[in-house]
Amino acid sequence: MTEPLPVLIENSLQIAWDYLDGIGELADQQQTAEFLLTNIQSQMLRGERRTLVLSNRAIESYRKQPNHLQLVRCG
Repeated sequence: MTEPLPVLIENSLQIAWDYLDGIGELADQQQTAEFLLTNIQSQMLRGERRTLVLSNRAIESYRKQPNHLQLVRCG
């Protein structure tokens, strides 16, 4: 049986987030979350339903972005 879509999205997003956080590649948290979520949703619209594939592809896309390590401005 497959996971309900909200659970699939949440699990895929959490895996990608934890990985990027673990290797120190989270810069702007809001932008990163929006990018990963949009990427995962886009993959799901094309029919992908495997959690690890969704998260790994989202990570790969994030890391291929130019300037994905933008500095967060304080103040």
